[in-house]
Amino acid sequence: MRHRKKRHLRGDRDRRRKELRALCRAVILYERITTTKGRAKLTQSAVEKMITRAKKGGLLAIRLLGRDLPRNAVKKVLEIYAPRFQDRAGGYTRIIHAGRYKDGTAKVFLEFV
Repeated sequence: MRHRKKRHLRGDRDRRRKELRALCRAVILYERITTTKGRAKLTQSAVEKMITRAKKGGLLAIRLLGRDLPRNAVKKVLEIYAPRFQDRAGGYTRIIHAGRYKDGTAKVFLEFV
Protein backbone atom coordinates (compact mmCIF):
# COMPACT_ATOMS: atom_id res chain seq x y z
CA MET A 1 0.00 0.00 0.00
CA ARG A 2 1.19 3.49 -0.73
CA HIS A 3 -0.42 5.39 2.09
CA ARG A 4 1.19 8.78 2.70
CA LYS A 5 3.80 8.26 -0.01
CA LYS A 6 3.98 11.52 -1.91
CA ARG A 7 5.86 12.14 -5.11
CA HIS A 8 7.38 15.57 -4.95
CA LEU A 9 10.14 17.68 -6.38
CA ARG A 10 12.86 19.17 -4.26
CA GLY A 11 12.86 22.64 -2.81
CA ASP A 12 10.24 24.89 -1.39
CA ARG A 13 6.78 25.43 -2.81
CA ASP A 14 7.76 28.13 -5.30
CA ARG A 15 10.64 26.13 -6.72
CA ARG A 16 8.53 22.99 -7.15
CA ARG A 17 5.79 24.99 -8.82
CA LYS A 18 8.21 26.70 -11.23
CA GLU A 19 9.91 23.44 -12.12
CA LEU A 20 6.61 21.70 -12.82
CA ARG A 21 5.44 24.60 -14.99
CA ALA A 22 8.70 24.55 -16.93
CA LEU A 23 8.41 20.81 -17.55
CA CYS A 24 4.80 21.16 -18.69
CA ARG A 25 5.73 24.00 -21.02
CA ALA A 26 8.57 21.94 -22.52
CA VAL A 27 6.36 18.91 -23.14
CA ILE A 28 3.68 21.02 -24.81
CA LEU A 29 6.05 23.01 -27.00
CA TYR A 30 8.48 20.24 -27.99
CA GLU A 31 6.12 17.20 -27.72
CA ARG A 32 8.88 15.07 -26.15
CA ILE A 33 11.29 15.60 -23.27
CA THR A 34 13.93 13.55 -21.49
CA THR A 35 13.78 13.63 -17.70
CA THR A 36 13.79 11.45 -14.60
CA LYS A 37 11.00 9.03 -13.78
CA GLY A 38 9.64 10.94 -10.78
CA ARG A 39 9.51 14.25 -12.62
CA ALA A 40 7.89 12.58 -15.62
CA LYS A 41 5.09 11.12 -13.49
CA LEU A 42 4.25 14.48 -11.96
CA THR A 43 4.47 16.24 -15.31
CA GLN A 44 2.32 13.61 -16.98
CA SER A 45 -0.58 14.14 -14.60
CA ALA A 46 -0.35 17.93 -14.89
CA VAL A 47 -0.22 17.92 -18.70
CA GLU A 48 -3.14 15.54 -19.00
CA LYS A 49 -5.25 17.76 -16.75
CA MET A 50 -4.36 20.75 -18.93
CA ILE A 51 -5.42 18.97 -22.11
CA THR A 52 -8.67 17.82 -20.54
CA ARG A 53 -9.36 21.41 -19.53
CA ALA A 54 -8.59 22.61 -23.07
CA LYS A 55 -10.96 20.03 -24.58
CA LYS A 56 -13.85 21.60 -22.67
CA GLY A 57 -12.98 24.95 -24.26
CA GLY A 58 -14.27 28.38 -23.36
CA LEU A 59 -12.87 31.47 -21.74
CA LEU A 60 -12.39 29.76 -18.38
CA ALA A 61 -10.11 27.16 -19.97
CA ILE A 62 -8.01 29.87 -21.61
CA ARG A 63 -7.63 31.74 -18.32
CA LEU A 64 -6.78 28.65 -16.29
CA LEU A 65 -4.23 27.47 -18.84
CA GLY A 66 -2.76 30.96 -19.09
CA ARG A 67 -2.13 30.87 -15.37
CA ASP A 68 0.48 28.12 -15.77
CA LEU A 69 1.63 28.37 -19.39
CA PRO A 70 2.97 31.11 -21.68
CA ARG A 71 0.73 32.42 -24.43
CA ASN A 72 2.27 30.36 -27.26
CA ALA A 73 1.85 27.13 -25.28
CA VAL A 74 -1.79 27.94 -24.48
CA LYS A 75 -2.41 28.57 -28.18
CA LYS A 76 -0.80 25.26 -29.12
CA VAL A 77 -2.84 23.32 -26.56
CA LEU A 78 -6.12 24.86 -27.72
CA GLU A 79 -5.47 24.71 -31.46
CA ILE A 80 -3.49 21.46 -31.86
CA TYR A 81 -3.84 19.12 -28.89
CA ALA A 82 -7.49 19.67 -27.97
CA PRO A 83 -8.78 18.75 -31.46
CA ARG A 84 -6.28 15.90 -31.77
CA PHE A 85 -7.44 14.23 -28.55
CA GLN A 86 -11.11 15.21 -28.76
CA ASP A 87 -12.36 11.61 -29.10
CA ARG A 88 -9.84 10.18 -26.63
CA ALA A 89 -10.89 9.77 -23.00
CA GLY A 90 -7.53 10.33 -21.33
CA GLY A 91 -4.07 8.84 -21.66
CA TYR A 92 -2.65 11.58 -23.86
CA THR A 93 0.98 11.03 -22.86
CA ARG A 94 3.24 8.06 -22.36
CA ILE A 95 6.46 7.37 -20.49
CA ILE A 96 9.15 5.36 -22.29
CA HIS A 97 12.11 4.08 -20.31
CA ALA A 98 15.45 5.10 -21.79
CA GLY A 99 18.15 3.71 -19.52
CA ARG A 100 19.86 5.50 -16.68
CA TYR A 101 21.79 8.66 -16.01
CA LYS A 102 25.36 8.45 -14.71
CA ASP A 103 24.23 8.68 -11.09
CA GLY A 104 21.91 5.68 -11.50
CA THR A 105 18.65 7.61 -11.79
CA ALA A 106 16.13 6.21 -14.25
CA LYS A 107 15.97 8.22 -17.50
CA VAL A 108 12.65 8.36 -19.37
CA PHE A 109 11.07 10.05 -22.36
CA LEU A 110 7.74 11.77 -21.82
CA GLU A 111 5.86 12.23 -25.07
CA PHE A 112 2.39 12.57 -26.55
CA VAL A 113 0.64 9.51 -27.91
